[in-house]
Amino acid sequence: MRAKVEHPFLYLKRRFGYARVRYRGLAKNRQRIALLLGFANLMIGEHHLALA
Repeated sequence: MRAKVEHPFLYLKRRFGYARVRYRGLAKNRQRIALLLGFANLMIGEHHLALA
């Protein structure tokens, strides 16, 4: 179960270079991670649609 939950975060780290985080403030980091998770969902979904 944990591997399934951790996969989007690994995708963010590798694809978007989010391995190191700058201290910008909680609100800015929250907005950036929400945006990147949205992009990751679109990219992962596109991959699944291409296989169908």
